[in-house]
Amino acid sequence: MGKQPTYAEIFKSRGISRRDFLKFCGLTSVSLGLAPSLLPKIIHAMETNPRTPVIWLHGLECTCCTESFIRSSHPIMADIILNMISLDYDDTLSAAAGHQLEEVRRKIMREYKGKYILACEGNAPTKDDGVYCLVAGDSYLNVLKETAADAAAVIAWGACATFGCVQNAAPNPTGAVPVSELITDKPLVNVPGCPPIAEVMTGVITHYHTFGTLPELDRMKRPRAFYGTRIHDKCYRRAFYDAGMFVRDFDDESTRKGWCLYKMGCKGPTTYNACSKTEWNEGISFPIGSGHPCFGCAAPGYWDDGPFYTRLADVSFLGTDMNADKIGVIAVGAAAAGAAAHAAVTAVRKKKTGDENDQIEG
Repeated sequence: MGKQPTYAEIFKSRGISRRDFLKFCGLTSVSLGLAPSLLPKIIHAMETNPRTPVIWLHGLECTCCTESFIRSSHPIMADIILNMISLDYDDTLSAAAGHQLEEVRRKIMREYKGKYILACEGNAPTKDDGVYCLVAGDSYLNVLKETAADAAAVIAWGACATFGCVQNAAPNPTGAVPVSELITDKPLVNVPGCPPIAEVMTGVITHYHTFGTLPELDRMKRPRAFYGTRIHDKCYRRAFYDAGMFVRDFDDESTRKGWCLYKMGCKGPTTYNACSKTEWNEGISFPIGSGHPCFGCAAPGYWDDGPFYTRLADVSFLGTDMNADKIGVIAVGAAAAGAAAHAAVTAVRKKKTGDENDQIEG
């Protein structure tokens, strides 16, 4: 354990130049949506603050969050795990196992009491004393509560930990619940997605390391910097949506032309995430960019919200249940009626003006 080295010391030992170090700080500032005036603070924190101890737990999940995390490019995963944070416990990535690894977790909890971050991937089953997910012979429910007791902050990674995901889907036989329902007395940030974007995950940790606090959160405890806009608002297919040009079959010509996927079930108009801005795999693409509709995996309840390839559910309109097509017909009809009324009023005004002119001339 001992004293943790700073970022700058680690970078220097790795032969990273001062120029690259400043570039890294700048990229971090941009990804977090921080004002340029805060860049000196990030640089100072990187040069002086010791690495942040992190305990990473795994509950009911598929490990897709870890798979995403190790593909972060800004900064790269090797710098995050080996240099930037002190990831001393992760039962998926660690070479050690069994009682030796569990002793490492407890040692971190003792030596860094109130200073370490608890990162949670997956949720916890609560029925039958949590027997449906065991870690080292104990329930994940107990391990989660024990580790959270002395944590400085808790980060819930992915749809499973944040909102429940498929384990929480009806009828939820194991009683799986998100972390926020079990840990209520600690600062907590939700980073939803199935999985979350790698740079979003690393950005949250970097923000905490720099400022000692979690980033600004919305009402669902999500960082606003990454979940403040809808995917739809920044989607490159938005122009096709506005023009009413929609893909209706994955094999038709409109698909090859990149038209909007809304009618193929895309949930981009209702999903808040940074996919269309940050994208995945070093900014190469994201699901919609690859020709697939958004599932809405960063939204609560998406696993129970109907078929993935069906357009958005029926919309309640004027006290009745109508789908989007019918609403469109009503809107067009209303517009036509309005245009007709406007034309009639204009005709009456012109007739009246003509009569008045005739009287004046007479």
